Amino acid sequence: MTQVKDMIDEKLDFALAEQLGWVNAWDGIRLLWIDGKTNEFRRKVTDWHPSTDPAASLEVQAKAIEVDGVGYVRNLEIAKWEKIMAPLARKEVSVLLTASPRERAEAAYITLQGARE
Repeated sequence: MTQVKDMIDEKLDFALAEQLGWVNAWDGIRLLWIDGKTNEFRRKVTDWHPSTDPAASLEVQAKAIEVDGVGYVRNLEIAKWEKIMAPLARKEVSVLLTASPRERAEAAYITLQGARE
């Protein structure tokens, strides 16, 4: 987790896009994220910042949960508290639900990285 904690927001955002299979493309006006397999438009690079934007962080959270929901919760616990608090009581769950965009992005990165290995 230390490696992710040391990443600046922009580097984490780009790493998450790569894990989603997105690549950079220039449309002559702006830099875009497109799907690396289908070449479909995903987002303008300037509009997608999961490490700081709540909506974008929920997008990567949803993908991480789809890939490994239990692993994502474990990684979110580590991002939030730097330890695993299992089993979780309702109070701890409510605290996890208030995770910052950065904490959600970190947990999603670790989860998606683990799925690729």
